Amino acid sequence: MSLHLRAAALALILCSALSGACAFDLQSHRGGRGLWPENTLAAFERSIRLGVTTLEMDAAVTADGVVVIHHDRALNKAIVRDAEGRFLTRDDLLIHRLSLAEVKRHDVGRHDSSTKYGRDFPDQQAIDGQRIPTLAEVFELVRRLGAKDIHFDIETKLDPRYPEDTLAPEPFVDALLSVIRAHGMTPRVMVQSFDWRTLQLLHKKQPGLRTMYLTMDFPDYSTVRDGTWTAGHLVKDHGGSVPRAIRASAGDAPGVIWGVNHRNLTPALLKEARGLGLVVIPWTINDQARMAELIDWGVDGIITDYPDRLRAVMTDKGLPLPAGVK
Repeated sequence: MSLHLRAAALALILCSALSGACAFDLQSHRGGRGLWPENTLAAFERSIRLGVTTLEMDAAVTADGVVVIHHDRALNKAIVRDAEGRFLTRDDLLIHRLSLAEVKRHDVGRHDSSTKYGRDFPDQQAIDGQRIPTLAEVFELVRRLGAKDIHFDIETKLDPRYPEDTLAPEPFVDALLSVIRAHGMTPRVMVQSFDWRTLQLLHKKQPGLRTMYLTMDFPDYSTVRDGTWTAGHLVKDHGGSVPRAIRASAGDAPGVIWGVNHRNLTPALLKEARGLGLVVIPWTINDQARMAELIDWGVDGIITDYPDRLRAVMTDKGLPLPAGVK
């Protein structure tokens, strides 16, 4: 298949996945953490009622094999309180070593305002009593609300530099797929990762499932240069092109998305990615002027902590808004 035809086919796949219309993908990052406690059922419900296309979230697996939603490999002491209501003082409580019951003892309904996290999101509404949800609970919430058009962008939280902190890629992928399949959500899910090993496994185990290749590349930190995160694919072997490295990793798999840090994206790179049949959804954009600029460039969606801000920009640009659920 030519690159032009591949791009056209991928556009049809994306349009079909987004309820039959070529929709701009408004992704609520961690459920909209600028507004509500991140990765909680309360945040996901409020995002759905506001009106978003996709709930973006992060997956971990407990010691007893349950897929739960939390951004960090260990409980994040900036947002996690113990049974007595005290913020954690340690950051070594790995989810992989905790049972679901142990994870559920903690409250994630507010952040510690004295931390950098708290200062970054001063307007986040506290909703005490929120527990770290399971992925199954998120799916059940969406079904209970009748939000049949909501999609899910689920990040696998593995770090190839610290393999002992999580399940290995294959059992991690197996646990995730088991929940997705059991709830019949395969057509509504995309799985994203900086660790491309998990995405390559998904191409084999669930052909056609949308995958998002996450990247960031800065002088002080990069996930694309030495092959650690990219399953051995070296950008230098692909003419220095991240989109070409992604296409090499994904092969002929359909439904491939480039989840690029927005500061690394240029109009030329967007054009190159499109020519390779990639959908492009940058992260994480909270400034409305930058949102507008990226929409003008023609990106396929935006991941944001503030879905309300993006809805306002989309309105200004004349883009159709995803309907909220009452």
